Amino acid sequence: MAQNQAEEESFFEKEREKLTREITSGFEELLSTTNGLNRKLEEVLGMTREYETVASLWQSFHDLMKQSDLPEGNTTMEERPPGLPGTGGHVVK
Repeated sequence: MAQNQAEEESFFEKEREKLTREITSGFEELLSTTNGLNRKLEEVLGMTREYETVASLWQSFHDLMKQSDLPEGNTTMEERPPGLPGTGGHVVK
């Protein structure tokens, strides 16, 4: 009976080691996948910042162009004389 018990313990030890390796492998795969996800999220956030910079630049350009369209002496769009319909300068009130 003692020999049978020793064999069972060795079987138990083998199974425990096998399961431990599987769990370790699963955690390593999870860690690798999580690191990949973090890199992709950082890339997306970096691109978002780049788009904000470009959008800010275009907004400045748009504001500058809007100012250059104003007649001499006017500082706001409200003071601008009405344009012709179909040209984009006509404002319906």
